[in-house]
Amino acid sequence: MEFITVHEAEEIILAETRSYGIEQLPIGRASGRVLAGTLRADRDLPPFDRATVDGIAIGAEAVARNIKQFTIKGVQAAGMEPIPLSGPDKCIEIMTGAAVHHSAVAIVRYEDVELDRPNAQLTGSSPLIGQHIHRMGQDKRVNDVVVPAGRIVGPSLMSIAASLGSSYIPVKKLPRVAVITTGSELVHIDDTPSPFQIRRSNDIAIQAALSRYGIYASAIHLSDDYKKMEACLTSCVQDYDVLLLTGGVSMGRFDYVPDVLSTLGVIKKFHKVKQRPGKPLWFGAFQHGPIVFAFPGNPVSVFMCLHRYFIPWLEESLGLNRPAEYAILQNDICFAPPLQYFPQVSVRISRHGLLEALPVRGNGSGDFANLAETNAFMELPLEHSVFRRGNAYRIWKYITH
Repeated sequence: MEFITVHEAEEIILAETRSYGIEQLPIGRASGRVLAGTLRADRDLPPFDRATVDGIAIGAEAVARNIKQFTIKGVQAAGMEPIPLSGPDKCIEIMTGAAVHHSAVAIVRYEDVELDRPNAQLTGSSPLIGQHIHRMGQDKRVNDVVVPAGRIVGPSLMSIAASLGSSYIPVKKLPRVAVITTGSELVHIDDTPSPFQIRRSNDIAIQAALSRYGIYASAIHLSDDYKKMEACLTSCVQDYDVLLLTGGVSMGRFDYVPDVLSTLGVIKKFHKVKQRPGKPLWFGAFQHGPIVFAFPGNPVSVFMCLHRYFIPWLEESLGLNRPAEYAILQNDICFAPPLQYFPQVSVRISRHGLLEALPVRGNGSGDFANLAETNAFMELPLEHSVFRRGNAYRIWKYITH
């Protein structure tokens, strides 16, 4: 099969988005999850006319006659039943957040009042009807949508949910994910590698990226043994919704992953994309089973394919719709091969408020040290080989902390 383009790969992958259902979580455990239903007002917001400042409440006749001298009838604290006014020259001392009785039409700030209790005299400009009163239902009416579905649950949303009495929040269920590294040359982080082995890191990187979404993926390592790989993946098919494999997808003699997946009944959607890094990317799906992403083994390739393909698939499956981001290239880039190039860049905000991308020179897809100095990949068009400073291109950010 010939290589496909990045755009074609994206279309094929996003056509395989899936929903994993909805669950109700206690509000304290919902942070970072995707809201699956609308949050509606259980009563008018605010639920009563409320004072927005500390001061005195006065009536309509006092405003109309521009009365300046008042006698304080009582003190109205937040949470108390509102106190009515009994005459045009009477006022109520009132605190921020307190309920305002319908007989009061304006609040005058303490800063504009001279107090000699029980007397109060206005010292500022003439008050206006409605000033410093937040009217009942001004924000939302009962049953109005306060927060639509599809938002990330964070501190502000949790605060709103709490104010609506939503102790449980409906969120999208997360897929069960297995991260499967392959390669006999890889050893555990705590092991001492031989002179010709390396410690595996792809599983750590993927697990860290997925934890942002509340996904705590299992990590499995397989040596280059066809039978053991087949047995393990057979089990994984039953236990997980998504398999993320790294390594074993290129042209080497021990790159067994495509053949094993075919034997297990995975329907291959594509293998190999016109891109650098990550050209050997493999993608497929079981008809009634998990989605499978098989990334190349080099760390930079894994990181790029994860953020360019899997994360968009995940967010689409969870109902998130993030806008595309673009940055202005800060150096010229020349790239001759007929591949779509994804250079590592350091994105920053200029003093003019623009996103700027500074490319970082690397030594190929095995050079992962530069990932510590960068925070995005820039997607350069396949049709060109020279990319000039000052032009804007799409970026795919990744979290560096």
